[in-house]
Amino acid sequence: MTQGPLTTEAGAPVSDNQNSESAGVGGPVLVQDQLLLEKLAHFNRERIPERVVHARGAGAYGTFRVTADVTKYTRAKFLSEVGKETETFVRFSTVAGNLGAPDAVRDPRGFALKFYTEEGNYDLVGNNTPVFFIRDAIKFPDFIHTQKRDPYTGSQEADNVFDFWGLSPESTHQVTWLFGDRGIPASYRHMDGFSSHTYQWNNEAGEVFWVKYHFKTDQGIKNLTAEEAAVLAGRDPDSHQRDLRESIERGDFPSWTVGVQIMPAAEAATYRFNPFDLTKVWPHADYPVIEFGRLELDRNPENIFAEVEQSVFSPGHFVPGIGPSPDKMLQGRIFSYADAHRYRVGINADHLPVNRPHATEARTYSRDGHLYDGRHKGAKNYEPNSFDGPVQTNRPLWEPLAVTGLTGETATPSHAEDDDFVQAGNLYRLMSEDEKVRLVGNLAGALSGVTRDDIAERAINNFRQADEDFGKRLEAALQALRG
Repeated sequence: MTQGPLTTEAGAPVSDNQNSESAGVGGPVLVQDQLLLEKLAHFNRERIPERVVHARGAGAYGTFRVTADVTKYTRAKFLSEVGKETETFVRFSTVAGNLGAPDAVRDPRGFALKFYTEEGNYDLVGNNTPVFFIRDAIKFPDFIHTQKRDPYTGSQEADNVFDFWGLSPESTHQVTWLFGDRGIPASYRHMDGFSSHTYQWNNEAGEVFWVKYHFKTDQGIKNLTAEEAAVLAGRDPDSHQRDLRESIERGDFPSWTVGVQIMPAAEAATYRFNPFDLTKVWPHADYPVIEFGRLELDRNPENIFAEVEQSVFSPGHFVPGIGPSPDKMLQGRIFSYADAHRYRVGINADHLPVNRPHATEARTYSRDGHLYDGRHKGAKNYEPNSFDGPVQTNRPLWEPLAVTGLTGETATPSHAEDDDFVQAGNLYRLMSEDEKVRLVGNLAGALSGVTRDDIAERAINNFRQADEDFGKRLEAALQALRG
């Protein structure tokens, strides 16, 4: 902001910013006090609707650098040569908490990236877990309702949480992640990130590959126990946001090694797990992670509201060489994320500095709407036209997929080794004895808040189907807590 006298929003100088105008000393305030009315009206409108999910977050700018050649898999220009750098904005967040909730809670963490590429912005919306609770977006509103405040009590209710999870056995894998050691990261810097979803890469020859992204923290994994988190959340609700900001301020720039699992398209149909099921991982023994980049965050936002709260991400923001997969959760999110931001920030949200392309220019025929900035001046607002307006490229960003069968409400297809429990059981059996003890203790503590025995028993049975020892321990731990 330039130096000079204080002004109104219209630029007129302010003579007195301490006292409102009144009818004589001690008299009533006058409606003609334009500064008073302007300030109060603006203050009343300072907040926009918070995100329904991922409301609580922090962000930073940085650079993504290519470290290995992946051009045989994708034609995306920002990945076209080793050493190439792309400006990036990253927003970390919790999922269920509102804008004023503490950071140090047991909750998945959002890990959303915006790459400002020369072919437009590429948004990658992920989490700090490689899987999710459900595999079809039609269940997402119901799931989130169980994580939010109950309409009668006004509090999050264990009955709702475990009732849904128990009746949705596909959640067993993610719940095992969530209540394990990584359920409460010590900071945003000390956690990994995952695309979770499967995406399409396609190369110049039109060959298709399915990929999953991995962001491995270079700071090392650090987590909080439930007891440590309870203390930290009460002492410093802003712990994770503060840690990220202060680490960048002191020059300790957080970074992640970026890798990708790559599956040739022809292998998807016969792979032992459905590669588009968000509740499943691809075991690294089948598809090892190939390192291809490094992400470093080195600049804090100057204004949290403008750059973090108003930042918008959509998994539908692709660039040439990258596209969607048939993942039903991803398909739903392509609509819902962009639609949420049109409601929350406005139809011109993509014009804001944090959201607009930085390495190229957006050229569209969309006009007007709330806060439209007139950027198109007098250019034509229709296409086709004969006034040298922007035209289509006739080359899709991604390759088409063959589809067969009849339309209808269908379940996600199962592959040879698919069920809702096998990978949760594998995860449990990978844990050390100490990790198992903490996992069971965390789950039993949460289940102890359930008031109905049938809800608790159904939830425990899902973990028993994942691993008999897992269920047996959990049942005994819950009985001990209940006396």
